Amino acid sequence: MGLMGDKARLLETDRFVHAPDDGRESDLQMDAMEAAEASDAVTESGHRRAAEAGDTAAMSALGAMLLRRGDLDGAEPHLRSAAAAGDRAAANNLGVLLHQRGYGDEAAGWWRIAAVAGSAAAAHALGRHYRERGDEPAAEYWLRQSAESGHCLGAYALADLLEHRGDIGAERWFRTAAERGHREAAYRLARLIEDGRDTDHRAVPAYGELNQQEEAEQWYRQAAARGHRRAALQLGALLEERGDVQEAGRWYLSAAKDGEPRAACALGFLLRDAGDEESAAEWWRRAAQDGDGNAANALGALHADRGELQTAERWYRAALDAGDVNGAYNIGLLCAEQGREGRGEQWYRRAAYAGHREAANALAILLLQRGDASGAEPWFSKAAEAGSVDAAFNLGILFAGRGEERTAHTWYERAAAAGHTEAALQVAIVQLRDGELQDAERNLRCAAGGGSAEAAFRLADLLDRKATAAGEGLADSERAADDESMQWYERAARQGHRRAQVRVGMFAAARGEVVEAAEWYRAAAEAGSRNGAFNLGLLLAREGSLPEAALWWQRAAEEGHGRAALRLALLAARRGALAEAQSWCARAVEQGPPEVAERAARLRTALQEELSA
Repeated sequence: MGLMGDKARLLETDRFVHAPDDGRESDLQMDAMEAAEASDAVTESGHRRAAEAGDTAAMSALGAMLLRRGDLDGAEPHLRSAAAAGDRAAANNLGVLLHQRGYGDEAAGWWRIAAVAGSAAAAHALGRHYRERGDEPAAEYWLRQSAESGHCLGAYALADLLEHRGDIGAERWFRTAAERGHREAAYRLARLIEDGRDTDHRAVPAYGELNQQEEAEQWYRQAAARGHRRAALQLGALLEERGDVQEAGRWYLSAAKDGEPRAACALGFLLRDAGDEESAAEWWRRAAQDGDGNAANALGALHADRGELQTAERWYRAALDAGDVNGAYNIGLLCAEQGREGRGEQWYRRAAYAGHREAANALAILLLQRGDASGAEPWFSKAAEAGSVDAAFNLGILFAGRGEERTAHTWYERAAAAGHTEAALQVAIVQLRDGELQDAERNLRCAAGGGSAEAAFRLADLLDRKATAAGEGLADSERAADDESMQWYERAARQGHRRAQVRVGMFAAARGEVVEAAEWYRAAAEAGSRNGAFNLGLLLAREGSLPEAALWWQRAAEEGHGRAALRLALLAARRGALAEAQSWCARAVEQGPPEVAERAARLRTALQEELSA
């Protein structure tokens, strides 16, 4: 333990044996400014002459000067003489000297004498002494004495003890020390407020009508302005979160220059986002060399994106050496990208055994692709229980593949509740099947909002059917839902959903917008939609382009579209190609639907009679 107390206390000259008649201590109390002035005004030789003449105050001051200089042998006799004569500052400083020599128990004895006489610095030192020995009740007693006497360090040490024990009151004493300029107290107070752990937090904060985050920011600012690098880091994070990137960067830079690797790492991400990859790499390199695994991973990813895979792996290994298990996971990803799945599995396993949930999910996927479903399941479960949304969804797929629909639905619901788009779609499909339309609509909106084209189409279809079921005289809200369904159809169509493209084309055709309809049908048909091909053929036929229409009908018929086959049969029959017509009729009968099959059968019979005539 270093010097117990500040420079002011080292030159404290109050005595503890005399009580002045007016009820106040009459001896001079010196703070740091007065101590500096005294040091300038009174030379050491003057103190020595006065001490030799028996002046207790001079002995105390001379002992403090020598102690501060590091001359323990020279300071001790003067401090002992002054302390024996009743100078409480000398008793306190003698305790400091003895503590530095390793005589803790004797130091505590002198601190107790000074503390009983009213020395807040000695009470603080005594409290620290007891805490280091594990006697927390005694530590709290003396630290409280020091804090209540106005000693800044005592207030901080008391708050630290109370927070360590989870007792109420830590916030009050951190605040007291922070208000007197203690930067670590300001930082700790800000953390308390930000985390919501200040159970004795006052209704009206010290900075006026500020909310919890604003007050935390004020204390971070105070600590950071005094050079507290972790406070600067936290302040930068708060500012970045609310979008004030420039000021956040300034605080990150301040903390990074003071040697805070996490700030250097965060500054690197800001620079990367601003497009300055070279500067970002330089700060990440500094942070990584100081043991920041996140920065090493960022460097690895940067080099991997550039195709510098060996360098990337080296930095990932550095991240792992720094204790960041993401390094192992990233090496696994790197191996997988290079087709080295065997090595990738080893790294995934290493990360998964260390508790990395996404590595566990990736390992399970590898095992499942290899056909080892029983080996994959426990890793999916571990990842899902650890919070991996993808793993929960994958468990749903795994159980659905086994026909265990109830269990699959449970995992889909869990993933959907966490915002997984495809899981929400799967849950909605079951709800649509079971008639739970309101819940289905909620999950479809979640999935569609997350970018699922299938969910957008199903949502549009659901809203469309709701509007249709309302019949004539739709209310305004129902008309809005109908309009909304069109918006979702179009959104799905723009995402390439073939059925949505056909539906949007049908709406356009109904409005008489033939060109737009043809564009949507063509897009769907070229993507493999047989309905799109058939409808495009109808449009072309109406426009007089029968040869091209026949090409699209043929494509649709070959994909199993019965109506397209019937159209082709009619075309063939009209041009006298009866055998071809019969062939298309046979397809139409086979492909249906029933009314088409019936018509095709009648046409085939007529063609057979014609061929037999």
